[in-house]
Amino acid sequence: MATPPPQPGPYAADLPSVPAWLNKGDNAWQLTAATFVGIQSMPGLVVLYGSIVKKKWAVNSAFMALYAYASTLIVWVLLAFRMAFGDRLLPFWGKAGPALSEDFLAARAAFPATARHGTPRTEPYYPEATLVLFEFEFAAITLVLLAGSLLGRMNIRAWMAFTPLWLLLSYTICAFSLWGGGFLYHWGVIDYSGGYVIHLSSGVAGFTAAYWVGPRLKSDRERFAPNNILLMIVGGGLLWLGWAGFNGGAPYTPNITASVAVLNTNVSAATSLLTWTCLDVIFFGKPSVIGAVQGMMTGLVCVTAGAGLVHTWSAILMGVCAGSVPWFTMMILHKRSTLLQKVDDTLAVFHTHAVAGLLGGVLTGLLATPDLTALHSHVPGARGAFYGGGVAQVGKQLGGALFVVAWNVVVTTGILLGVGLVVPLRMPDDELRVGDDAAHGEEAYALWGDGERFDVTRNEAARAGAWGNGVREEAVDHQLAGMGARGVTIQL
Repeated sequence: MATPPPQPGPYAADLPSVPAWLNKGDNAWQLTAATFVGIQSMPGLVVLYGSIVKKKWAVNSAFMALYAYASTLIVWVLLAFRMAFGDRLLPFWGKAGPALSEDFLAARAAFPATARHGTPRTEPYYPEATLVLFEFEFAAITLVLLAGSLLGRMNIRAWMAFTPLWLLLSYTICAFSLWGGGFLYHWGVIDYSGGYVIHLSSGVAGFTAAYWVGPRLKSDRERFAPNNILLMIVGGGLLWLGWAGFNGGAPYTPNITASVAVLNTNVSAATSLLTWTCLDVIFFGKPSVIGAVQGMMTGLVCVTAGAGLVHTWSAILMGVCAGSVPWFTMMILHKRSTLLQKVDDTLAVFHTHAVAGLLGGVLTGLLATPDLTALHSHVPGARGAFYGGGVAQVGKQLGGALFVVAWNVVVTTGILLGVGLVVPLRMPDDELRVGDDAAHGEEAYALWGDGERFDVTRNEAARAGAWGNGVREEAVDHQLAGMGARGVTIQL
């Protein structure tokens, strides 16, 4: 029998596309998990944002999420991936570089900076291209979540400039420090799947950005009824189900902690939704659908920091805390705090992500079990305080949170002050009165004639009079008034 010709590269002759280190099951799951996380942003949060806001902001809100997703991918493969997961440049930052060539993307995935002080290098059993895609989805959803604080008034040009800068100067820092082999990783701070890197970061940065961009119009802050509650539930459902990839993909392999994480994620989300709804009924007499979606969100966020490291009864406890503590900060504390009242955080991202993310990180420091943590952490003997870890792990969790908060406040402020020198951060009031048509020349729904848009330039009298100081509120808003009345109460 003739000897087969030699194959190029490091591949076996009979399986030219499957090198010896590649585990096809791991690779398949990681690509699937990446797709799940991508669905959370596209279309999950795009649909959620486009439906939870006032009709005149539906297009702009959805587009802010769409743009953030697309722009993040290009910056990610050009520079950002290796800044977050590449070779160590500083204790909190990796060396920038492209992730574009075959030599890099077809090689075995690795986290080079994790090998330090005797800690072995993390090397999943699939190619670097899979890791680049998976981690991109996390980076993209962080910026999409951040956008929720700025809906209804941010200049779209300012947003277009802000997103790549924040990705490079803020997200990559937190990701490298906690996941990529930075100082918080080696110190032993636990962030299983992004309670700090994604949710605390987006909540704090969003709140900071909302301060510098400025508030919506007074009329929008007072009444911001959702334009389609049913679509809002659809978007929320995609977010919930997509979290299976979010937390299930965190171990970089479909192992025991992945299974535990997916179960705990769903249990915490359901518990938090029910807790939030019960509190709404007790204090307001009616269950709020918007509140239920927010409760679902806080349950998902809270469990993320330790999803694969805690018992399922602990996930229930985390869900109860997630449905009550952010509810209190949003419904009670918000109304009594001058700062919280002053900053117009459109979708309450500070409460649903920063508060819930910090809460989850601290609870992980208490509830992480030694056996599950040993499967995930490189730190020998890491465990929660309730399992003999003392206050050490809680202290590390608080220290990690402090770094994430401080960095995001400072860097987000610096970026926006710089962008503000070039382009206004906030749309002018006359455009804010119009909304989507002024920002994009497009509207979400055709309500005049056969798909014709309302021509602002030929209807000055209507704008000034019958339509209420230039705010083009259509008849459909009167039907939404009852459903959206409580949207003001919950600080949307």
